[in-house]
Amino acid sequence: MSIWKYANPRKFMETSSRVLPWAVALAAGCLVVGLVWGFFFTPDDFRQGSTVKIIYIHVPGAMMAINAWMMMLVTSLIWLVRRHHVSALAAKAAAPVGLTFTLIALVTGALWGQPMWGTWWAWDPRLTSFLILALFYLGYIALWGAIEDPDTAADLTSVLCLVGSVFALLSRYAVNFWNQGLHQGASLSLDKKENVSDVFWLPLVVCIAGFVLFFVTMVLWRMRTEVRARRLSALLARERMA
Repeated sequence: MSIWKYANPRKFMETSSRVLPWAVALAAGCLVVGLVWGFFFTPDDFRQGSTVKIIYIHVPGAMMAINAWMMMLVTSLIWLVRRHHVSALAAKAAAPVGLTFTLIALVTGALWGQPMWGTWWAWDPRLTSFLILALFYLGYIALWGAIEDPDTAADLTSVLCLVGSVFALLSRYAVNFWNQGLHQGASLSLDKKENVSDVFWLPLVVCIAGFVLFFVTMVLWRMRTEVRARRLSALLARERMA
């Protein structure tokens, strides 16, 4: 069974209509459980106090900001190679959601940094690359809106996505490249010694699952809206020609 059949808009609409209710329910369940568990049923950290609980929003937000751009990169490459319109719509739909996650990460990072570092902002390598990533998100969204022809817009935004991927990767690995930055290492790692304590780790994983499912929900919803808008536009064009 070929995965490319889902690039057909009709097949996508049929499949997403079945997946979306489950995604909404699971996202809501994970977010409620994870956030309530994390904020109300975990202790304060012996060094950071209650400020540590920002990780339940900051870490998932930062992860999804980067992964959303990586998802856009993959779907943009599919568009450039195979010219599947649904893949271009997936990238377009993900951009505002990814920008929202990026802003969440920047704001919560500032709220955490002020009491921990004594400043709301520092030109740390990871923070700087994250700010540049937010600007790329804004540029990507603006480019879609500035070009009327959807295929031309998809081509140009795909190229922009390729360039912005450098900063998405830098946001993820800046701590490894530049050890002098203020930002600490990863909260989650394959190396168990680098993970936060289990009392914080377990609700954090649930929150991450909730953010992932929320991202899937929003992207599917926005893609379905875009497909309907294009169908309506095509029908109106036919009526004008008749």
